[in-house]
Amino acid sequence: MDEERLATYPTDAFLSKEYLAAEKKLLWPKIWQMVERETDLPNPGDWMTYNVADESVIVLRRDDGSLRAFHNVCPHRGRQLVSVPEGAHDVRGSNRRSFVCGFHGWTFDLDGKNTYILDPQDWHNKLTPEMTCLSDVQVDTWGGFIYINMDTDCVPLKEWMGRAGEILDHFELAKMRYKWRQWAIYDCNWKTAIEAFLEPYHVAGTHTQLLAYGNYYALSKQYGLHSVSSYDTRDSKFAMSESAGTTRAGKGDDPRRSTYELIKENYETVNYSASTETLVNAASRLVDELPEGTSAQDVIAHWMASAKRDDAARGVAWPEVPAEIMAEAGLAWGLFPNQNILHGVTFALCYRVRPYGDDPNKCIFESYALERFPEGEVPETEWTYADPTGDNWGSVLAQDFSNMEFVQKGMKSSGFRGPLPNPHQEQKVINLHRNLANFLEGRGAPTKLAIDYD
Repeated sequence: MDEERLATYPTDAFLSKEYLAAEKKLLWPKIWQMVERETDLPNPGDWMTYNVADESVIVLRRDDGSLRAFHNVCPHRGRQLVSVPEGAHDVRGSNRRSFVCGFHGWTFDLDGKNTYILDPQDWHNKLTPEMTCLSDVQVDTWGGFIYINMDTDCVPLKEWMGRAGEILDHFELAKMRYKWRQWAIYDCNWKTAIEAFLEPYHVAGTHTQLLAYGNYYALSKQYGLHSVSSYDTRDSKFAMSESAGTTRAGKGDDPRRSTYELIKENYETVNYSASTETLVNAASRLVDELPEGTSAQDVIAHWMASAKRDDAARGVAWPEVPAEIMAEAGLAWGLFPNQNILHGVTFALCYRVRPYGDDPNKCIFESYALERFPEGEVPETEWTYADPTGDNWGSVLAQDFSNMEFVQKGMKSSGFRGPLPNPHQEQKVINLHRNLANFLEGRGAPTKLAIDYD
């Protein structure tokens, strides 16, 4: 499947309740998945719940600064220790010293050990610490994110991240902070939603207004569990290491103007994310600071140097990303199975999608913007529920929403013969289903179409 060959896969992954049930058993309890940012649990006693499918996990900060995670369930009769209402994004708090079950009062410390049982003698003194403690969940961090894995025999998170993690480490995501974060319950399968952001191939059909400013031809590559998309080029004069990502020249013969027009349009219509105000302002000066006829490569180099100086003056340092890493890093990474990161040197636009209950036609959709801020200027944010409209999300994301529900509906048509993902530009989608099938005992595996390439 690493070759660019025509492939398809069944729609069961999006529509089948049996497939959803298999995910609950074979996928979510077996994988590393992002919970939250480390900055959400800064102090000892801070805690929160993370919920996916039928699973609920408590993640907390201990007195020694380390993180612990446990299944959110009392070992006595199965009541959730922390009540998580249907449709809640999470439940969180601070200064926690213990967890007390609301049913019979069994109590647990921050190490998950049972510290109180009413009338333990009634069990003939046969209860052991192993019977009465909370069930451990693996927890680790990468890039400023907290990850959990419910499989106690899982591979280490570093191994799970692989080359994708090594590349993104250069961008020092841990030094970024939330600019905004929003979520919605949406009418499509979680895979329908995340796939809407795995490739730029849809830009020409969905975000037609952006075509006035830039070319969106793209490629995507598989990196084991994960995958990357990059802007490709049909015109050799625009080929450069920077052209694969967000910092690139736009259409037209004057890259001084087109660079500004492209970055400004993207920034303002993607809810003031996928770039920074510093980058936009630096691009606005290009026509005044550079002579007419400056090459696209020199324009980009000047723009980056100028923006870097501007950020340094306000107390924002840039990571030093080698040119070969910048080229390989591309535009956006799909981190298996449900996380997407569109990254820059000082920002990231991220998505995460989770199933919603037992309905394969609904999901929890989340998007958030990260950015480097000067000390003392980090905005206060919290998860905000936002209906999927342009006023709440910006026009580009609203256009993406306008597709997702109707892709879900369309796949139910008896006239739909199955997906035909673009072999060059949508490898990320193919790779998602290939890896899902590996966890789900072959369900939904992509198959190559019988095409004679000779």
